[in-house]
Amino acid sequence: MSAATDISAYMDRLGRQARDSAATMAAASTAAKNRALLALASRLRAHTAALADANGLDLAAARASGLAEPMVDRLKLSAQVIETVAEGCEQLAAMPDPVGEITQVKRRPTGISVGQMRVPLGVFGMIYESRPNVTIEAASLAIKSGNACILRGGSEAIHSNLALWQQVQGALADAGLPPTAVQLVETTDRAAVGRLIAMPAHVDVIIPRGGKGLIERIAAEARVPVIKHLDGNCHTYVDAQVDLDLAVTVTDNAKTQKYSPCNATEGLLVHADQAAAFLPRIGAVFAAKGVEMRCDARAKALLAAVPGATVVDATDADWDTEYLAPIISVKVVDALDEAIAHINRHGSHHTDAILTTNHPNAMRFLREVDSASVMVNASTRFADGFEYGLGAEIGISTDKFHARGPVGMDGLTSMKWVVLGQGETRS
Repeated sequence: MSAATDISAYMDRLGRQARDSAATMAAASTAAKNRALLALASRLRAHTAALADANGLDLAAARASGLAEPMVDRLKLSAQVIETVAEGCEQLAAMPDPVGEITQVKRRPTGISVGQMRVPLGVFGMIYESRPNVTIEAASLAIKSGNACILRGGSEAIHSNLALWQQVQGALADAGLPPTAVQLVETTDRAAVGRLIAMPAHVDVIIPRGGKGLIERIAAEARVPVIKHLDGNCHTYVDAQVDLDLAVTVTDNAKTQKYSPCNATEGLLVHADQAAAFLPRIGAVFAAKGVEMRCDARAKALLAAVPGATVVDATDADWDTEYLAPIISVKVVDALDEAIAHINRHGSHHTDAILTTNHPNAMRFLREVDSASVMVNASTRFADGFEYGLGAEIGISTDKFHARGPVGMDGLTSMKWVVLGQGETRS
């Protein structure tokens, strides 16, 4: 697209094409949608080398521009990443089609039957940074849920996203579906984002996925509904009664399996009854992996003696910080109540976990922690649409309306009321 192209006209054209395609996708058969998904999985595997070449251009540019290493890591489109998204397409194809499902049907005294039917949202706009695999996750979910979408990835991933989108369009055509059902904004001009989020005639919902600054901007400026989460300040709480071996293993995984995702644990809370036994053990693990621990006074006293450990005083800001790096805040608490209160005050309502052998405490934690995903004896890293069996996720929502947590097919649909009658009239 030339520099002289009018952004507003360009985005309006994408919007009109998306709206037209949405009608076709809403009426598409399950078989056709599944054919497109399986074709996409096959195409991704067949073009792994070409996709890696395109991704290499983005990686080289990112490193040359001094992009932070956690962001470069998010940008990588390895053979394993491609295989994972291909498997996600196949998993979606194997899942039941939610569109057209009628539930909650009840017969009324008047003779009519009233229920709800699941239908596509229509057109969603997706604005995301760094991770090019989101292009496939968004496209595959749009296809199976019967929606059309307009995708706008970050400028740092433009070559990767264009290469992936080419395979999506090919898969749609292979299945006899309109290639314009999934469109990628081909310009890196930021004005395109401003136009995309202000087209209520063409776009039904916006889903931003990226840094807090991006999401705050979208939420403030959008003229259509937004499904969002601002950050992932996730917590792991080690309870007074706990299997210490389990606690060390799970906490290690929750923090260090990968530092850059929004579901990595950023805050560690430890009950005072287990602090002396647990903290030196996890401290040794973190020291070996170069994880800096930002601690309250009681945690620091127990961790400072760990050989090789980097232990510093936590500031008030640390309790609210999503690090996306080998840094974790650590606090000793005196009760479950204190842990829950800390999480609800300082967390981002994304994902939080309790490690415990006390069932009543586990159930209280599940009920009272106000987060989109709450876990018992499991790593926060499981908060992911693929791991939840959704096939893929469009993002994670910390909102409370419509969709919450990993947003898969159901989150891209809504319910409308249907009434089944046999000539009944209202008296």
